Amino acid sequence: MRQSFSRAQKCGAFLLILLLALAYLQPCYYPMDEALQNLNKTLQKPTALYWLGTDHLGRDMLARLASAVRLSFSLIVMSVGCSLFFGLLFGVAAGALGGWTDRLFNFLCNIIMALPGLLFVLLFAALAPGSFWSLYLGISLVMWVEFFRVIRAITQTIASSNEIQSSYLMNMGFWYCFKRHIFPKLAPVVLTLSAFSAANAVLALATLGFINVGLRPPTPELGLMMTELFPYYYEAPYIFVLPIAVVFLLVLSFQLMSGRVK
Repeated sequence: MRQSFSRAQKCGAFLLILLLALAYLQPCYYPMDEALQNLNKTLQKPTALYWLGTDHLGRDMLARLASAVRLSFSLIVMSVGCSLFFGLLFGVAAGALGGWTDRLFNFLCNIIMALPGLLFVLLFAALAPGSFWSLYLGISLVMWVEFFRVIRAITQTIASSNEIQSSYLMNMGFWYCFKRHIFPKLAPVVLTLSAFSAANAVLALATLGFINVGLRPPTPELGLMMTELFPYYYEAPYIFVLPIAVVFLLVLSFQLMSGRVK
């Protein structure tokens, strides 16, 4: 069945591609060092030299925002990709096989869900402060539960359907049933859930940075930039708003992409 994307999803994809292009191509069209300090140029407004101004240490804001977007997107790809892979693998296995397999994975989900998601990520961040990998592992484990529960519920419904039973009666293997019956019905849901999870990953990383639990300075990270610039809000409100605007645009792009596939 051919699937078409809504106008909102196309707008979200365009916005995300635009943000990523500006971030990843920044070293080409704007070769500024995000870590270079110039205390004589602190909290500068946008100029021909500094397109988006400078922060409280005279570092270029455009270069730092581009680096922060690259960092956030790397975490999103790794976390969502890992969560989707294991959520799909374990969810289909639990929903289709049932029995002890279903009970085992449900037990693992209950363990993870015993703590709030953000607190769970905070625990991993506390084990290795300032480590990118601790954030990646914590966010992936939290998001894996959502993928698993949704995929398991859908797979259980499909596994008891007449079409699956007919395929088994004709000696079709599980891989054929997965490709022909299960995955086509999971794909739109997985797309929506992946977009929501990506938006939540952006917010989680920014939240951890804002409360000084995530990555450490001088790493350019959106939440950390908000914390660093907050004391200078009255002096340079425009500079303080920039990382907030980037977080808003990233989350908005993923939220738009999570719309229903026709």
